[in-house]
Amino acid sequence: MTYTTIELLGTLFFALAVVHTFLVGRILAWSRHYPKNSLMNNLLHLFGEIEAVFAIWAALFMAIYIAIEGWGPAIHYQESLDFIEPFFIFAIMVICSTRPILTAARQGILSVSSLIQKIFKTPAVLTDLVVLLIIGPLSGSFITEPAAMTVTAYLLNSMLQKESSKLIYALIAVLFVNVSIGGALTPFAAPPILMVASKWQWDFTFIITHFGWKSALAVTVNAVGLILIFRKTLSESCITLRDVEKRIGNSHAPIPWGVMAIHLIFLAGVVVTSHHKNAFLGIFLLFLGVAAVTSRHQDQLRLKEGLLVSMFLGGIIQFGAFQKWWLAPLLSSMSDILLFKGAVALTAITDNAALTYLGSQVEGLSEASKYALVGGAIAGGGLTIIANAPNAAGYSILSQKFPGGIKPLNLLIAALAPTAVAIGFLWLL
Repeated sequence: MTYTTIELLGTLFFALAVVHTFLVGRILAWSRHYPKNSLMNNLLHLFGEIEAVFAIWAALFMAIYIAIEGWGPAIHYQESLDFIEPFFIFAIMVICSTRPILTAARQGILSVSSLIQKIFKTPAVLTDLVVLLIIGPLSGSFITEPAAMTVTAYLLNSMLQKESSKLIYALIAVLFVNVSIGGALTPFAAPPILMVASKWQWDFTFIITHFGWKSALAVTVNAVGLILIFRKTLSESCITLRDVEKRIGNSHAPIPWGVMAIHLIFLAGVVVTSHHKNAFLGIFLLFLGVAAVTSRHQDQLRLKEGLLVSMFLGGIIQFGAFQKWWLAPLLSSMSDILLFKGAVALTAITDNAALTYLGSQVEGLSEASKYALVGGAIAGGGLTIIANAPNAAGYSILSQKFPGGIKPLNLLIAALAPTAVAIGFLWLL
């Protein structure tokens, strides 16, 4: 195992950033000991924002990089990085958080839920939740995981009315795990699969037969299990999607179908061109003009949330290349079962797409080892906020439901059960 000084420092700063994510709640608590808007209050509040953590440490690392290697090599390194994912997630979060898109998604979920309620006579709020937690994540296989996370998180946010710490952590844990495995029905939507599908020649048939049906079953079990365990608390803490519709209808004019259709076309355009930065950014800029024209049917565009999530992911990408020196030898030395377990664990501290990409660079992996690597990576994608790129979007949207912010350790504990379900389906079946 050989490494350069810069690679070692890259790993050290990455480790410090990971540790920092587990301390953000305590740092935010410290910030309240100082007068509001004072220098220390603002500084500690900045260090307590989880979206800023990796960007802060990445900036410090790049300053050291420049001091050691010089300006030229640092610029060359920056130009070698691919920041397409942060740009895409920024665009998709802004579009998917608009009122026309959320209205279309809510009405689609509500129509399926209403049909189930009529047939099986199930409680409305519980049916809405289980349908949302199944269809929302599985739609990520077609509209991409970031879009699915954004829409599902906003709809959940609109349904949650009362705070319950245990419920909220269980709910966000199931959401994160389900989105991570819910994108595994196709080879182009889940980042960990996308990273290897072309190189390993995994087509749609391969993905659906090896990962897709197992993931769909796990998503369903997780959603139904959550509803059964927390049915009383959920009934007391949430309102139905129909109630959400009524509340919005009382304060806003109805959205014409034409406006919704135009927004859906722009969403489809960004999704289809998601791997071509210039194309989807051009579509997104045109969308901003359309949003201004249709301002009567818009809430304020959520640009800040998208920018924070993009900054978070950009920081992670800064460190990705410096983990190869220890990750690649580690992955190549594992047996299949150990590789699966190791991928689950490593995903908690390393973005799962980066993990599978590094694994794809290891020569001579057997088909079983390839499956173990990718299966473990998507199974562990809900353990932490950094485990799967779309988790940052879900965190940004739902963090207001957590007094003092989401505590990463509590999320990790809450995610163990739905992760175990994902492991069971992806490894044992």
